Amino acid sequence: MAGVVEFTKFPSESLRVGKGFKLADVDPYATTGYSGVKADGEALLEDLDDKLAELQEKLFAESKFGGTKRVLLILQGMDTAGKGGIVKHVLGTMDPQGVQFKSFKAPTPEEKAYDFLWRIEREVPAAGMLGVFDRSHYEDVLIHRVHRWADPKELERRYTAINEFEARQVAVGTKVIKVMLHISNEEQKERLLARLDNPAKHWKYNTGDLKQRAFWDDYMDAYQAAFDATNSEHAPWYVVPASKKWYARIAVQQLLLEGLEELELEWPKADFDVEAERRLVERS
Repeated sequence: MAGVVEFTKFPSESLRVGKGFKLADVDPYATTGYSGVKADGEALLEDLDDKLAELQEKLFAESKFGGTKRVLLILQGMDTAGKGGIVKHVLGTMDPQGVQFKSFKAPTPEEKAYDFLWRIEREVPAAGMLGVFDRSHYEDVLIHRVHRWADPKELERRYTAINEFEARQVAVGTKVIKVMLHISNEEQKERLLARLDNPAKHWKYNTGDLKQRAFWDDYMDAYQAAFDATNSEHAPWYVVPASKKWYARIAVQQLLLEGLEELELEWPKADFDVEAERRLVERS
């Protein structure tokens, strides 16, 4: 990749939540492990599109011949953190038939009639699929903790249920990649103002975002509590500094590449005589 600045070694371990992790210690403007500037990062993102698309196609192809592997990318973050941009710029070059996307909103009356994981279980990726959750089951511990809609005992029950749910997903062949896109309070303010300044972005603005912004510190505490309770070896959390959108995109792209490569995917072997078929095609 001549002319493209790469990660010397992608710092997935530096982004991974570990023992003693404190969200307050993460600089939202950092470009952990990357020495390039914005133009370099954008070039790297584009340069690796084909590699990511090929791995996703391998994942999909394997499932057509009995493969059970799949990927679940969970994107969490405060409003304006860039979840939509990740979906557009990182996943946009993939074959849509192999991508399973779900954006979770406030639960409907029907969904509220069931336990909080009911609607989540219905959207998990099938074999061969790269599933993406824009928000997820974590909303049911984050917002409920912030607004005290659930007491501590219920929150603990939900943390336990989440861990068990994710363990079940891993057991059936799912690579779970949990990402929190971490922006600063000041950056969110700038992004909200930018939406208001641009009529083409007014549809993205939600007055509820401002109400939730007033609980910023409470949300940071809720994220920390979620990390403490649900970070595991089989489904670890990654906190990606996201105040620089270009960095967040290449970081998530690298996490996906790393996760797909760990699956050791292979193209399905032909169940026919390739040379015999070649001769038939040439004579046709």
